[in-house]
Amino acid sequence: MHIPLTKNSDEQRYRLLVDAITDYAIYMLDAGGHVTSWNPGAQRFKGYEQGEVLGEHFSRFYTEEDRRTGLPQRALATAAGDGRFEAEGWRLRKDGSRFWAHVVIDPIRDNAGTLIGFAKITHDLAERKLAREALRRSEEQFRVLVQGVSDYAIYMLDPGGRVTSWNQGAQRIKGYLPEEILGEHFSRFYTQEDRDAGEPERALDTAARVGRFEREAVRIRKDGSRFWAHVVVVAIRDEQGTLIGFAKVTRDITERKEAQRALEEAREALFQAQKTEAIGQLTGGVAHDFNNLLMAVLGSLELLRKRLPDDDPAALRLLENAVQGARRGAALTERMLAFARRQELDMLPVDLPDLVRGMAELLQRSIGPEILIETRFPLALPPVRSDANQLETALLNLVVNARDAMPGGGRLVIAARSETLGGRHPTGLPAGPYVCLSVTDEGQGMDEETLARALDPFFTTKGVGKGTGLGLSMVHGLAEQSGGRLVLKSRLGEGTTAEIWLPVAADEPVAVAEIPEAAAEEEGTAAKIRPLRILAVDDDGLVLMSTAAMLEDLGHRVFEAASGQQALDILRREPAIDLVISDQAMPHMTGTELAKRVGSERPGLPFILATGYAELPPDADNDLPRLSKPFLQDDLVRAIRAVGEW
Repeated sequence: MHIPLTKNSDEQRYRLLVDAITDYAIYMLDAGGHVTSWNPGAQRFKGYEQGEVLGEHFSRFYTEEDRRTGLPQRALATAAGDGRFEAEGWRLRKDGSRFWAHVVIDPIRDNAGTLIGFAKITHDLAERKLAREALRRSEEQFRVLVQGVSDYAIYMLDPGGRVTSWNQGAQRIKGYLPEEILGEHFSRFYTQEDRDAGEPERALDTAARVGRFEREAVRIRKDGSRFWAHVVVVAIRDEQGTLIGFAKVTRDITERKEAQRALEEAREALFQAQKTEAIGQLTGGVAHDFNNLLMAVLGSLELLRKRLPDDDPAALRLLENAVQGARRGAALTERMLAFARRQELDMLPVDLPDLVRGMAELLQRSIGPEILIETRFPLALPPVRSDANQLETALLNLVVNARDAMPGGGRLVIAARSETLGGRHPTGLPAGPYVCLSVTDEGQGMDEETLARALDPFFTTKGVGKGTGLGLSMVHGLAEQSGGRLVLKSRLGEGTTAEIWLPVAADEPVAVAEIPEAAAEEEGTAAKIRPLRILAVDDDGLVLMSTAAMLEDLGHRVFEAASGQQALDILRREPAIDLVISDQAMPHMTGTELAKRVGSERPGLPFILATGYAELPPDADNDLPRLSKPFLQDDLVRAIRAVGEW
């Protein structure tokens, strides 16, 4: 710059101005670079007193590295040649410490244009340098942090929704390399349905308006696979509030969703199990009470039949109708107990092919000639453990259901296969060997709602009076009580397959369904039994009276007790009693508890347990002879004959 020669007063004003500035070091150099003036700001920054630095070369303020490279000389040469030198760099204080400085050097010339020196202004930028360095480190650390996150996709979008950054988590979750996705629109991560519905644009619009958008939805990976994602989009604005882009964070929550779905399924399964158990308990209780009523009805009708004259056919027909109705009731209670898993089962190994072959004629008669039965069994099939007679009834129920589903005829397939189940099998059965007996029809099938209710007791689609709704419930109960499962598979219009899964039996003799003996043989057996002194015990007065009447009709002397304690009192009073027949479900003392007391007081005294329940207390004597309710006089005779030589 050019400084004209001035009066002393002007020089004094300039001097006062320069000396008043303390935030800048302002000093003069001669043409060779030696200090010729020194203001208080220079003294504060650099630490030198004026007397210490005047006449010294300004290069002493430079670092050793800069002096070796000739930076001080180049700065003066640039100022002299270009009219100005400006730069930032490290400078030294008197104590040897460094500070970051902004330096401006201007040449000073006289009126003739001759270089007479330089004006040098230095500003201490140490704090600004530290702040900028801290900001740079922070930004670098943030970048490293974002790039290192692998569990979250964190990336930036421009205001139009195009990807401008891509971290490691985004690459892992979505499958794209940075060079494959940078510059692409983020809508490619959405399903086609969401793109058609304008979801990507809605997300950006919402974030721009309210500052944030958040949602859980399905997203698409590079390979086309879908995953559940939790998505957050945040608007980014500059200091003036102008939208400059969006920050987008995506988390893969597929495992959480799957766990949530599994939990909901488990809760639903638990609810269904609890509902089924509750209905089963109610059904079992109703069946037990109904059994007692049927005992009184059937026993009384049977005895009445013996007393009616044979020459009154109208009365006999009415009596026979009453007996048939009571037997239907007995069959209904049997199904109810089967559903409740409280029926008496004779668990033995059963050969399924033999069982089906033995029923072939009965099955074909039950469904009519319009339906063709086809059987498919492997050459070798292990026996299952179940009750042969109950299994026959269950199979007949399934075949009749299939017939009703094919009113116009068709084909019905009865098949079986062996399979060793592992964990998490759809049947829910424990791991182990099983045999699956299936019945498949070509009928109407069931929709999802009907299929879900098919095993509910008393649910039927056959209309009023055409079914009790207990057929499938009975099959379900038998399968569960046998340690297996009933599985239904059906689709509307595509038929139904009912599968009975049963555990494979151990090496035991194979059972076959028994055929009841002829009534004449039973009468002959009854005639051989001598009159006995029998103690009958039941808390239900009607059942007790019916049992006593049937026994007395057979010629036995009967002692009646309405409770376990009353039975013990009679035994102690009547030592000549030959046999005890007791109900199981009684208050205060059950039949099994009474049997223990009788065994301790009268060892060897025969004891028959009359019950409609299969379940006995864990500590009960399971070898006690059983008489299943409701029973007729012939059943009573067989039970008495089985416990002794009379």
